[in-house]
Amino acid sequence: MTHLWIRAESRPNEERVGITPEGVKALKDKGFHVTIEQSATRAVPMAGFVEAGAETAPEGTWPDAPRDAIIYGLKELPEDGTPLPHRHIMFGHAYKGQSSGARLLKRFAEGGGTLYDLEYLLNEDGRRVAAFGYWAGYAGAAVSVLAWAAQAKGGVCPPVNTWANSEAMLADLRAALDGDKPSGALVIGALGRVGTGATDLCKSLDISVTQWDMAETAHGGPFPEVLEHALFFNCILASPGCPVFVPASATQAPRALRVIGDIACDPQSDFSPVKVYNKETDWQAPVVRVADDPVLDVMAIDNLPSLLPLESSLDFAGQMLPWLQTLDRIDAGVWGRAKAIYDEHKPEGKA
Repeated sequence: MTHLWIRAESRPNEERVGITPEGVKALKDKGFHVTIEQSATRAVPMAGFVEAGAETAPEGTWPDAPRDAIIYGLKELPEDGTPLPHRHIMFGHAYKGQSSGARLLKRFAEGGGTLYDLEYLLNEDGRRVAAFGYWAGYAGAAVSVLAWAAQAKGGVCPPVNTWANSEAMLADLRAALDGDKPSGALVIGALGRVGTGATDLCKSLDISVTQWDMAETAHGGPFPEVLEHALFFNCILASPGCPVFVPASATQAPRALRVIGDIACDPQSDFSPVKVYNKETDWQAPVVRVADDPVLDVMAIDNLPSLLPLESSLDFAGQMLPWLQTLDRIDAGVWGRAKAIYDEHKPEGKA
């Protein structure tokens, strides 16, 4: 029997979950065994999962789960260095040269487990089958607009926290702008999920948006137009061959650019297209100031959809359910492809 163990998220400010009670019921109807850990912060109440037939376990007990259980979570595991013997479904951020990713892969290799990276669940055409992209783009643009509004008043973006829904978020943004708005925004990756979310947020606030995608960036750069917009949103995942949109020299160049929303947010990757910073920001300090004259802030929060945890969870869980229902055939389809990608990246000489 396939056993799916839904772990509680251990990262601060993480309230999302990758399945709903309706999803649990669908898995139970297929004969799956489903366990869900208790969580004080999960956006979807526990009672619904119990009603759907899930067994419960104390928070953080997944290391003691039966060895054949498949552990399902979203964000990173505690970095305690322990070997990982289970099969894990999660965002590993491990295949693009990240230092934390190398440590994670070493733990899997030492424990004999497997990473099924959610970023690499791909259909036969190589396209992702599920992503939080839309809400990442929407929330990332929102925080960047907050940063611009704070700049306009001589300040720095204040800490952020979860919003009940997108309407509450928009209301707070309008209050912060207080009748003002940025002169324009450039979205690169505008045709994808992330870029669509960033574009929609800007349009909701009547901010003029220039939308670029592959056709506009195919020449490889340089891209002086980035510096001509007050806001720039990078919605392109770092990957080999990705052009540099913001070189390190941009901090010294004449520019209208005031806020970079690096929504794709992979500053530790060798392939990052934004070269003016090197570390993620967080909810307590949403931006890092990389230039003072004129001011330039970078927003690089790496769990942006968590700012709208309920809407983003419901969206992602709906995308994931058809594939979770195929976990009884984990060696085939999207899971087989994800395992092959893990095998390509695991440390050499490890089983």
